[in-house]
Amino acid sequence: MQNSFDATATLNNLVAVVGQQHVLTDDNDTRLYRQGRRYGSGEVFAVVTPGSLLEQWQVLQIAVAADCIMIMQAANTGLTGGSTPFGEYDRPVIVMSTRRLTGIQVIQEGKQVVCLPGATLDALEKQLVPFNREPHSVIGSSCIGASVLGGVCNNSGGALVRRGPAYTELALYARVNEHGELELVNHLGIHLGHSPEEILKNLEQKQYNEQDIQQQEHRCASDHRYSQDVRQVDADTPARFNADPSRLFEASGSAGKVCVFAVRLDTFEKIPSQVFYVGTNSQDDLTEIRRFLLKDLPGLPIAGEYIHRVAYDIGAEYGKDTFMFIEKFGTAKVPAAFAMKDKVDGILQKMGLRGLSDKILQMISKMLPSHLPKRMNEYRDLYEHHLILRIENQDVAQVQAFFEGYFKAHPGGNYFLCTEDEGRKAFLHRFAVAGAAIRYRDTHLSEVEDIVALDIALRRNDRQWVETLPQEMEEQILHKLYYGHFLCHVFHQDYIVKKGVNPLKMEHAMWKLLDDRGAEYPAEHNVGHLYIAKPALKNHYQKLDPTNSFNVGIGHSSKLKYWK
Repeated sequence: MQNSFDATATLNNLVAVVGQQHVLTDDNDTRLYRQGRRYGSGEVFAVVTPGSLLEQWQVLQIAVAADCIMIMQAANTGLTGGSTPFGEYDRPVIVMSTRRLTGIQVIQEGKQVVCLPGATLDALEKQLVPFNREPHSVIGSSCIGASVLGGVCNNSGGALVRRGPAYTELALYARVNEHGELELVNHLGIHLGHSPEEILKNLEQKQYNEQDIQQQEHRCASDHRYSQDVRQVDADTPARFNADPSRLFEASGSAGKVCVFAVRLDTFEKIPSQVFYVGTNSQDDLTEIRRFLLKDLPGLPIAGEYIHRVAYDIGAEYGKDTFMFIEKFGTAKVPAAFAMKDKVDGILQKMGLRGLSDKILQMISKMLPSHLPKRMNEYRDLYEHHLILRIENQDVAQVQAFFEGYFKAHPGGNYFLCTEDEGRKAFLHRFAVAGAAIRYRDTHLSEVEDIVALDIALRRNDRQWVETLPQEMEEQILHKLYYGHFLCHVFHQDYIVKKGVNPLKMEHAMWKLLDDRGAEYPAEHNVGHLYIAKPALKNHYQKLDPTNSFNVGIGHSSKLKYWK
């Protein structure tokens, strides 16, 4: 930490802007913001939670004047430590949490929205109901309170086959330029005034009208070409991945290297659909189904999610309470529940009782009734590979006819058309799996060293998508959890490794295997502090943040000012 830094003056200035209760310095108070959901933690000078866009701007001004590093944080639901501190820095670190900035503005008769930094996917989904429209993502991350901006900044998502990764070229953001000066860039395509203060006030209070909203023919508010990319099942490259240069644009893929105040996004018509559940013991069966759905079906499927039997089992046992909590209280309550659990865990850890809350929750969940549909559990017993497909109503008959014919000729698998309740629970179970791996680790601390978590994009023409590991690696792993977005060949692979195994060494060895397969990684969780940023991504970061003032060190990049 620099000798000239005046900690007292900086704290006083921050308190003057946001108030004492919104400047956190005590370890117990900052713990929730200092550590990632699955990976990464570090020390901070302060956590600041502004209550308005103007306060957000003023906090930035203070941080830049004091030569502090800024880490922008929305919901902190990432899995690679990309919005939390990590290791040591050459300057004081301020985490700015935008959770209080929850504004959502519906424009263009519901066809577009403007989202402020703390807006969640769950809240956006609910706000679009009267328009019979949906946001970019309606499953997956929305279950755990993920923010809209977090998705855009990390090119996240893609579970919905027609929509691709979160993307926009319309954003309002601040950056520190090459001269060390803070500047506000308004590329929202909405006339809001001239000075930063005027622009931010008018935006937050929605002091603009339809005439101020410009039709941006040369800039888009979603990924228009992805639906064609994913159909290219014979292409020798992945459909999408974080370092794809064609999907890096200002705020999109910025990973916190600028401070985003708002994004403008397209919304999507809600389409009536039904869910198919497929089980098989052959990877070839799912490959042929994928090729039919993407090549021969006139309309793309809405979603296609894969679960391996082991992931099914771990999710059923160790994701049960999360599943049932969402069933009972809805997704909106999940972030508060996580925050409460984090406070309890912090106290227990100081008492040397790490993992106790998870063990208690796990004991309670075991006493609760079975939560998964009977037909799903029957398929679990019969089949190793599971595929959940959401198909538009007009295509259901054609898909059903294909399955009837295919499984008559290939009796190693089967399918059923879900009831509405079965379909909803099938997708919710799929997205409870990721958290289940964490619960397993925290209830087996004497046996488990940690989780090696990879999200990878395989080549679109890869028929050997089931992984085969060297025997020496297999012997170091307790459980392998495979699940993911099957139609775009993006997989999440969680390895629960045995006590005494070096997780980072194993991860680096797995990178070599993935390189040999022509895979790209990370696919959608971004580099955080786990992965190495590839040249296109690193160049994007340096262009956005020439002084290296924001989210320093991500992608194993330099932590020094001016990227020295």
